[in-house]
Amino acid sequence: MVVANSHDERIRKMTFASVYPHYLAKIQKKGRTQAELHQVIGWLTGYGDKEILEHIRGNSSFEDFFAQAHLNPNAGLITGVICGYRVEEIQNPLTQKVRYLDKLVDELAKGRAMEKILRRP
Repeated sequence: MVVANSHDERIRKMTFASVYPHYLAKIQKKGRTQAELHQVIGWLTGYGDKEILEHIRGNSSFEDFFAQAHLNPNAGLITGVICGYRVEEIQNPLTQKVRYLDKLVDELAKGRAMEKILRRP
Protein backbone atom coordinates (compact mmCIF):
# COMPACT_ATOMS: atom_id res chain seq x y z
CA MET A 1 0.00 0.00 0.00
CA VAL A 2 2.88 2.39 0.71
CA VAL A 3 4.14 1.85 -2.84
CA ALA A 4 0.80 2.94 -4.29
CA ASN A 5 0.71 6.02 -2.07
CA SER A 6 4.23 7.10 -3.06
CA HIS A 7 3.40 6.46 -6.71
CA ASP A 8 0.26 8.60 -6.43
CA GLU A 9 2.20 11.36 -4.66
CA ARG A 10 4.91 11.35 -7.35
CA ILE A 11 2.28 11.70 -10.08
CA ARG A 12 0.51 14.48 -8.17
CA LYS A 13 3.72 16.54 -8.06
CA MET A 14 4.82 15.79 -11.63
CA THR A 15 4.30 18.64 -14.08
CA PHE A 16 2.41 18.38 -17.33
CA ALA A 17 5.18 20.43 -18.96
CA SER A 18 7.80 17.84 -18.00
CA VAL A 19 5.84 14.98 -19.60
CA TYR A 20 4.45 16.77 -22.67
CA PRO A 21 7.74 16.67 -24.67
CA HIS A 22 7.87 12.90 -24.10
CA TYR A 23 4.30 12.52 -25.36
CA LEU A 24 5.15 14.61 -28.42
CA ALA A 25 8.37 12.74 -29.21
CA LYS A 26 6.64 9.38 -28.80
CA ILE A 27 3.86 10.14 -31.25
CA GLN A 28 6.05 11.99 -33.76
CA LYS A 29 8.43 9.00 -33.98
CA LYS A 30 5.43 7.05 -35.22
CA GLY A 31 4.38 9.66 -37.79
CA ARG A 32 1.59 11.30 -35.79
CA THR A 33 1.29 15.07 -35.41
CA GLN A 34 1.18 17.62 -32.61
CA ALA A 35 -2.34 18.53 -33.79
CA GLU A 36 -3.42 14.92 -33.23
CA LEU A 37 -1.83 14.92 -29.77
CA HIS A 38 -3.71 18.11 -28.92
CA GLN A 39 -6.92 16.58 -30.24
CA VAL A 40 -6.50 13.62 -27.89
CA ILE A 41 -5.61 15.84 -24.92
CA GLY A 42 -8.54 18.11 -25.75
CA TRP A 43 -10.97 15.20 -25.99
CA LEU A 44 -10.00 14.00 -22.51
CA THR A 45 -9.73 17.40 -20.78
CA GLY A 46 -11.86 19.85 -22.75
CA TYR A 47 -8.80 22.04 -23.33
CA GLY A 48 -8.05 23.79 -26.59
CA ASP A 49 -4.57 24.51 -27.92
CA LYS A 50 -4.41 27.77 -25.95
CA GLU A 51 -5.13 26.11 -22.60
CA ILE A 52 -2.72 23.26 -23.29
CA LEU A 53 0.07 25.73 -24.04
CA GLU A 54 -0.81 27.80 -20.95
CA HIS A 55 -0.41 24.70 -18.77
CA ILE A 56 2.95 23.98 -20.39
CA ARG A 57 4.18 27.57 -19.97
CA GLY A 58 2.79 27.74 -16.43
CA ASN A 59 4.51 24.48 -15.48
CA SER A 60 1.22 23.15 -14.08
CA SER A 61 1.35 20.06 -11.94
CA PHE A 62 -0.86 17.21 -13.09
CA GLU A 63 -2.98 18.00 -10.04
CA ASP A 64 -3.61 21.55 -11.32
CA PHE A 65 -3.88 20.40 -14.93
CA PHE A 66 -6.71 17.99 -14.17
CA ALA A 67 -8.34 20.17 -11.47
CA GLN A 68 -9.17 22.72 -14.17
CA ALA A 69 -10.14 20.15 -16.82
CA HIS A 70 -13.64 19.08 -17.78
CA LEU A 71 -13.07 15.35 -18.06
CA ASN A 72 -14.86 13.79 -21.00
CA PRO A 73 -17.88 11.80 -19.77
CA ASN A 74 -16.70 8.87 -21.91
CA ALA A 75 -13.28 8.72 -20.22
CA GLY A 76 -14.50 5.71 -18.25
CA LEU A 77 -14.53 3.77 -21.52
CA ILE A 78 -10.71 3.89 -21.53
CA THR A 79 -9.54 0.46 -20.46
CA GLY A 80 -6.42 -1.62 -20.64
CA VAL A 81 -2.94 -1.69 -19.22
CA ILE A 82 -0.52 1.22 -19.25
CA CYS A 83 2.74 1.41 -17.29
CA GLY A 84 1.85 -1.89 -15.64
CA TYR A 85 -1.49 -0.67 -14.32
CA ARG A 86 -4.99 -1.57 -15.49
CA VAL A 87 -6.45 1.94 -15.84
CA GLU A 88 -10.01 0.98 -14.97
CA GLU A 89 -8.84 -0.45 -11.61
CA ILE A 90 -6.75 2.53 -10.41
CA GLN A 91 -8.22 3.80 -7.14
CA ASN A 92 -6.66 7.27 -6.96
CA PRO A 93 -8.73 9.62 -9.19
CA LEU A 94 -5.78 11.82 -10.23
CA THR A 95 -3.52 8.88 -11.00
CA GLN A 96 -6.33 7.34 -13.04
CA LYS A 97 -6.75 10.54 -15.10
CA VAL A 98 -3.02 10.72 -15.79
CA ARG A 99 -3.01 7.07 -16.84
CA TYR A 100 -6.04 7.73 -19.08
CA LEU A 101 -3.94 10.36 -20.84
CA ASP A 102 -0.95 8.01 -21.03
CA LYS A 103 -3.17 5.31 -22.54
CA LEU A 104 -4.59 7.66 -25.18
CA VAL A 105 -1.11 8.86 -26.15
CA ASP A 106 0.07 5.25 -26.34
CA GLU A 107 -2.81 4.35 -28.65
CA LEU A 108 -2.04 7.37 -30.84
CA ALA A 109 1.61 6.30 -31.07
CA LYS A 110 0.59 2.75 -31.95
CA GLY A 111 -1.31 4.04 -34.98
CA ARG A 112 -4.81 3.43 -33.72
CA ALA A 113 -7.47 5.31 -35.69
CA MET A 114 -8.55 8.59 -34.11
CA GLU A 115 -12.21 7.57 -34.11
CA LYS A 116 -11.27 4.53 -31.98
CA ILE A 117 -9.10 6.58 -29.61
CA LEU A 118 -11.86 9.12 -29.01
CA ARG A 119 -14.24 6.67 -27.43
CA ARG A 120 -17.93 6.87 -27.96
CA PRO A 121 -20.43 4.67 -26.13
